[in-house]
Amino acid sequence: MTAISDFPPFQNASADLLRSVFRQHAAGVAVVTANGAAGPAGFTVTSLTSVSAEPPLVSFGISIANSCWPTVSEASYVGVHILGEHQQELAAIFTRSGADRFAAPTDWRNGPKGVPVLNGVLAWLVCRVVARVPAEAQRIVLAEAVLGDPTRPGRPLLYHQGRYNALCG
Repeated sequence: MTAISDFPPFQNASADLLRSVFRQHAAGVAVVTANGAAGPAGFTVTSLTSVSAEPPLVSFGISIANSCWPTVSEASYVGVHILGEHQQELAAIFTRSGADRFAAPTDWRNGPKGVPVLNGVLAWLVCRVVARVPAEAQRIVLAEAVLGDPTRPGRPLLYHQGRYNALCG
């Protein structure tokens, strides 16, 4: 049995510790979009998760302080877009506070169920929101995929160590 003194130094749990640990976790980059009374809204996420194949459920997290939360909190449908390695600037646009995320150079169209659909992404889904689960100052949104397009070739954009990356090889 290994004694605790044999382990390297450790830190008590904190926001900084969690951020440091998750900087080691490479994550795919997606943009979530929705349409509301104020027009289209969208934001970049790395928290996208496939929850279930039957029924086809996904989840993502959003802060209630996010400027898109009012739209997402009321939306019946959202768009989920998987970004390609060529879309670092698009990811940055949808992260930028105060940016007009749907102005040029963003290429998008009104899609099914009134959801803004981004053009040129590797894949996209339109999903029906089925739940918004409180998690402190966040909400975990569960959504059921109703249709989509997985057909664009390319390699995914990743987020690791606080910056966008591409797969090697």
